[in-house]
Amino acid sequence: MSAAVVRRSVAVLALVALAALIPLLGPPVALRGTGEAAAPGVRGIALLRTVLFAAVCVPAGELFVTWLARRVPGAPLEDVPRSWAPVAAGAGFVAALGLASVVATGNLVPHSLSDMDIGGLYQTRDGALALLEVNAFVVMGLCALSRRPANQVWPLVAVAVAEALRAHPVTEQSPLIGSGLTLVHVICATLWAGGLLYVLRTLQRWRNTAPGEGAALLGLYARVAVVLLAAITATGVWSTLRRMPSGTVLEQLSTTAYGRTLLAKVLLVVAVAALALWARHRLRRAADPLTAHSPARAEVVVLGAVVAVSAVLTALPVPIRW
Repeated sequence: MSAAVVRRSVAVLALVALAALIPLLGPPVALRGTGEAAAPGVRGIALLRTVLFAAVCVPAGELFVTWLARRVPGAPLEDVPRSWAPVAAGAGFVAALGLASVVATGNLVPHSLSDMDIGGLYQTRDGALALLEVNAFVVMGLCALSRRPANQVWPLVAVAVAEALRAHPVTEQSPLIGSGLTLVHVICATLWAGGLLYVLRTLQRWRNTAPGEGAALLGLYARVAVVLLAAITATGVWSTLRRMPSGTVLEQLSTTAYGRTLLAKVLLVVAVAALALWARHRLRRAADPLTAHSPARAEVVVLGAVVAVSAVLTALPVPIRW
């Protein structure tokens, strides 16, 4: 094993460990001094949702970038990085199973199998959505190992729909509108984060054999990413105003756990956008367009933090509409 491979492996492990600290340490920090009560096992739930979101980003990004690469003239489509989708499906299955066990215990942390009412999952909306996600990851893994990995798109959509419906219970005002906004937000964010990861892996693969095609792929991704960012921003602002009326937003951003975490997410997205602009500038004006690889790598790291913070957001108490 070369020294470069060892360095990359150590860096990946370090980033994974850092990402795990966000859901584990984030909820207590966000809740401190707010007077709000956290749900039981909030840190574990946040960690499981981080794994689940990452497990969706990886295969979605691979499918998205594969579709983009077909539009790059001369791209060596047969020479692509090994898919991480089977591993992602396995991790997603474990995370979804863990979240389903929490739902089966009445949204409490199960301490034994006897605490869980497995049959009751079929009788509640949240239970049915949890089971849908578990089954979707099973199907996703089978599709990833099949001769038609593109079929993963259907279980990926199923998970996105389940998450959108779960985030907006029927007791909420206009839940279908909220679910629609969340669905668009989740899909665009997944393609943005997962797509950039696979673009960088592809650039590394094509660095010596097809550098021109790699630069073209990065440029094509950058153009689509602008549209994705616009959609993420629009749906995010609309969703925020639905949960925090405009007159209370500034106050809730500092006094509620949800608001504090949302503010952290916004700042991270701003940092990602700045890195994306830097990469786009290098791509257009640098003598070697592949120098855009450096800010893009930093961008994907910050996007990983955004995924983790988003997972924390789903585990915190929803702000009160004053």
